[in-house]
Amino acid sequence: MIANYNPRYPLLDALRGTAVVLMIAFHFCYDLNYFGLAQFELYTDPFWLHSRTFIVTLFVTIAGISLYCANRKGIELGFWKREALLLACSSIISVGTWFLFKASWIFFGVLHFMLVGSLLGVLTLHWGIVNVLLGLALIALGNLITLPLLDQQPWQFIGLMTHKPFTEDYVPLLPWLGVLLIGIWLGTQWVQMPQLQRSLNHPAWKPLLWLGQHSLLVYMLHQPLLFALFWGFISLR
Repeated sequence: MIANYNPRYPLLDALRGTAVVLMIAFHFCYDLNYFGLAQFELYTDPFWLHSRTFIVTLFVTIAGISLYCANRKGIELGFWKREALLLACSSIISVGTWFLFKASWIFFGVLHFMLVGSLLGVLTLHWGIVNVLLGLALIALGNLITLPLLDQQPWQFIGLMTHKPFTEDYVPLLPWLGVLLIGIWLGTQWVQMPQLQRSLNHPAWKPLLWLGQHSLLVYMLHQPLLFALFWGFISLR
């Protein structure tokens, strides 16, 4: 959800908007489950597990592309403003979920990853194909290696645990940093393809473009709004 600053790439915004739609749909089903209005095996059923993985992969890949497109000519003030905003938003998520879920609060979810991952990713913007090779290695490492030492709370953000921690959202550095690095390489290809820079002027694109351009705002607001709607619905039953 790291947006490119100037210029914008409409197709990239539309792709990010698509990821936002999928995220809202997934969280809508999560909320149905949470409020006892449906029964989905969100933590065990392959469909839901793969759906979440696909949505996070889409977000992180687009973040890598955007990170390159926005900063390939140098790190500007906009990058640090975005980092400060991510720090604030991820802190709000952690504090809010601490009060809401207690034991399963979010200590390193997607926004926390975007914050740390982008700081690491900007160091590799001009590594070229090395990002692909390193990215694949990190994905393999994150999926194949487990270290009991990293089960301890201070190290769980790394991702090489022997078991998934009990938390509502978990996007550790490994393997997801590998996906971000591959996204950065895709960004180097993106800026070289004029056909990807065309405007999307048809009105049908406007909702996706808006969602893509305001993805962080939508991310922060959609769950509180959905929770309020569900609470209101249940109270009227």
